[in-house]
Amino acid sequence: MKLHTQILLGMLAGAALGLAFGPNAALLPHDVYSLSAASQADLRAAPDDGAARLSLGGAPLELRILEERQGELRDALGAPHRVTTWARVALTLTPQHLLGDEGARLRAALDPQGAAALRPGARVEAWLRVPYTSVEGGGLTPQRLPVSGLGVTLLALLAPLGELFMRLLKMVITPLVFSSLLVGVASLGDVRTLGRLGSRTLGLYLATTAVAVALGLVCAHALSPGDFVDPAARARLLAEYQGLAAARATSAAAAPSMLDSLLQIIPTNPFEALARGDMLQVIFFATCLGVALTLTPKGDDGRPKGATLLRALDELQEAMIVMINAIMRLAPLGVAALVASVLGQSGLSVLQALVVYTLTVLLGLALHTALVYGGLVRLLAHRPLAPFARHVRPALLLAFSTSSSSATLPVTLECAEQALKVRKEVASFVLPLGSTVNMDGTALYQGVAAVFIAQVFGLELTLGDQLSIILTATLASVGAAGVPGAGLVTLALVLSATGIPQVGLALILGVDRLLDMFRTAVNVAGDLAVSVVMERLEGAPTRDPD
Repeated sequence: MKLHTQILLGMLAGAALGLAFGPNAALLPHDVYSLSAASQADLRAAPDDGAARLSLGGAPLELRILEERQGELRDALGAPHRVTTWARVALTLTPQHLLGDEGARLRAALDPQGAAALRPGARVEAWLRVPYTSVEGGGLTPQRLPVSGLGVTLLALLAPLGELFMRLLKMVITPLVFSSLLVGVASLGDVRTLGRLGSRTLGLYLATTAVAVALGLVCAHALSPGDFVDPAARARLLAEYQGLAAARATSAAAAPSMLDSLLQIIPTNPFEALARGDMLQVIFFATCLGVALTLTPKGDDGRPKGATLLRALDELQEAMIVMINAIMRLAPLGVAALVASVLGQSGLSVLQALVVYTLTVLLGLALHTALVYGGLVRLLAHRPLAPFARHVRPALLLAFSTSSSSATLPVTLECAEQALKVRKEVASFVLPLGSTVNMDGTALYQGVAAVFIAQVFGLELTLGDQLSIILTATLASVGAAGVPGAGLVTLALVLSATGIPQVGLALILGVDRLLDMFRTAVNVAGDLAVSVVMERLEGAPTRDPD
C-alpha cells in the first residue's frame, strides 16, 4: 500500500476516533470539567458565594462531577432561568497545590480544624461555581461546558504517539534544510544565476500571498460569516478563549518591528541559529556559505577548495533522506493520533457554531489553489494539472495532518525531485525558502478572520483598512514560522494594525487548529507549484514525468 494511502487511512481513523470518543463526543457522558489552568475555576469549600475560595495555582486541572445543583438566574432582560449554578466536584491534589501560601490557604479552606491530613494524591471534594453570560435577545449561556473524562484520558494516551512522530520529523529539519540549501546554492555555479532565481522566487511568493489575502477579503464580504454566529455561541467562545486570546495578543505586542525582523534574519552566531532551528537565519547563513563556496578559487589540483565540504554536505543530505524514509513508517499511526486530538478537542458543537466562517475560509483556500496555483502550473510551468496533483498528494496529506510546512519539508523535497523531476539545485533552494516565507493559506485565513471579527463586532472596514490588511498580512506571513498555530500571532498583528479588537481571536480559536491543517496544505501546494515554475523559468526543458 502506498504511503499517501496509508496516511489517508490514518487520518480517517483518527477523525472517527476523535469524534466518537473524544472529550466532546456526543456518544459519551460529559462528566468532567477539564481546565488548562486551575485559576480559571471558581472553586469554593461550600455552594455559597460567601464560602472560602480555593486557590490551586495555574496547573492544569480535571474536576469530576459528583452532583449538580440548579438555581434561578436572570438574564439581561430580567427573565428567570432554571440552570445549573453549582457542581460538586472531586479533584486529586498535587504537590504544587500544597506548596507555599496558596497551599496554606487551601488547607485552611478545606480543613479549618486541621484534623485531616491533606497530602499529594489525596482526593478531595469542592464546589465549582458555573458562570453564565447573558446573550443578545435574552437568555443565558454557560461559559464552560463539561467534557467526557474517558475522552480526555483517551487523548492523553494518544498524545505521546503524535508527539513522537512530530519530534522525529523535526529532528531532521534543520540538518536537511542547511545541507540541501547550501548544496543547491553551490550547485548553481554562478552568483548571477542565484540572484535571478532568488529574486524570481521571492517575488512570486510575495505576489501569490498578496493575491491570497485579497481573495480572502472578497470571500468574507461575499458570504458575511460574522452575521451567522449565534449570540449564545459567540458569548461562550469569548468567555472560554478570552484568556488565550489575550496571551496571543500579548505575544503579538511583544513582536519586533518589521525592520528589526529583517535585521534578525542575519545570525550573530550561525551555530546558535542551527541549534535553535531558526529557519530564516539558517537559510541566510546557508545561502551565504553556498555563495562563498561558489566563489572559492581552485586549489593546486584544479579542484575547488570547497569540494570536500560540499561532498560531505551532499552525503549528509542523503543520510537525512534515509532517516526520513524510516520515520515515515510511523506516519499512519502518528497522523491518526494528531487528527484524533484535533477533532476530539474541537467537537461538533464548536464547528456548528462557526460553520459559515469555516466554509468561507475553505472556499477561499480552494479558489486560491485552483485558480492561482493551477494557473501557475498550467500557464507558466506548462504542465498538466492532473499528474501534478497526483504527484504532490503525499506532501499535502502530511502537511494537512501535521499542520507544519517545516515538518513536511523532507517529503516535499522528495515529491519535487523524484515525482515532479525538479532539478535538485532548484528544489533545494526554492522549497526550504518557501517553507519559511510562503504562507498563502495563512495570509488568506487572516484576511477572512479579520473581516469576520469586524462583522461580529459591527465594525465597518474602509478601503484603507482593507488595503492595510493586505499589506500587513502579506508582510507578517513572510516571517511566520512553519509550525502549528503560528498564524494566530501574525493574525493578532493584523488586527492590531487595523484597529479590530484582538479579543475577537477568542471567537475563532475553537476551529483554528482544524483550519490550520487546511491552510498548511495550501502553503505546501504553493511551494511545489512555484518549484515547477522556477524549473521552467530557469531554462530547463519541460520534464513532465508522465
